[in-house]
Amino acid sequence: MKRLVPCVLIAMLVAVVPAWTPAQNQSQSTAPAAKPATAAHPHSTAPHTDPALLHPATLTAKAPDVYEVTFKTTAGDFVVTVTRAWAPLGADRFYNLVKHGFFTDAAFFRVVPGFIVQFGLNANPAVNKVWDKASIKDDPVAQSNHTGYLTFATAGPSTRTTQLFINLGENGSLDGQGFAAFGQVTTGMDVVQKIYSGYGESPDQAQITSQGKAYLDKSFPKLDHIISATVTSPAPAVHTTPAHKAAPAASKPAPAQQQ
Repeated sequence: MKRLVPCVLIAMLVAVVPAWTPAQNQSQSTAPAAKPATAAHPHSTAPHTDPALLHPATLTAKAPDVYEVTFKTTAGDFVVTVTRAWAPLGADRFYNLVKHGFFTDAAFFRVVPGFIVQFGLNANPAVNKVWDKASIKDDPVAQSNHTGYLTFATAGPSTRTTQLFINLGENGSLDGQGFAAFGQVTTGMDVVQKIYSGYGESPDQAQITSQGKAYLDKSFPKLDHIISATVTSPAPAVHTTPAHKAAPAASKPAPAQQQ
C-alpha cells in the first residue's frame, strides 16, 4: 500500500525519490513526501499474531471519546492522546488496531526529519494482505497537522487502512489535501524526534507488505520499531465473577459457592 503524495510536495518527490510517485505503484501507501539522517536497533523475534487481525471486518469497536495509547519502542516510549471527535472513523480504526496488537514489532520505515515519521505495516505478511483493501471512509479535517499530531496516510479518497504518520513539523499544507489528524503525542515527543532516519525513503513498502519483518531485518536492520502499543487510558475493563452476597450476620457463615 503506497499512499499518494500531497500535490504540494510532488516536485520534491520526483526530484528526490522517484520510487514514491503514484504512477509507479498505486497500491502503496504514503503520507506526504521526502529526505534522510543516523543509528538504531535490530528487530526482535517475530511476534504472535492475534487471529482477529486476519478478519478486519470484525474489528469495529467504537473508541472512547478520549483515550491514550502508550508506545514502547526501541527509541524510547511515547504516549499518544486520541480525541475521537477530531476524526471518529480514524480514531475507531486506530483503537481496534491497537487493541489487537497490530503494531507489535512494526517498523518506523519512513522518516523524513522535520516532516514526518511513518509506520503501520505489520511484521506478518499475512496480516498486511488482509488489511490492504480494508479501507475506511474519509473524516473531515477538523485539526491541523501540527508537530506531534497523528494522522492516517492515504492513497486517495476513502483509502485509509493501517498506515499512519506523526508530524515532525508544522504541516498545515496537508490539511487541504484531506489528511485528518485524530491524535497527538502528549508525552515523549523528544523520543519521536530521534527515531532512526538514516535510511530515508529507501525501505520499499511493497516489499514490507509482502515480506514483513524478514525484509526489514535483512535490508534495514537499524530501523527503530514498536515493541508494543497499548491502550493505557481509560484502563481496559476487567471482567470478574460477581462477588457473593455478604453473610446476614457475623455469627452465620456465608453459604459456600455452588460448584
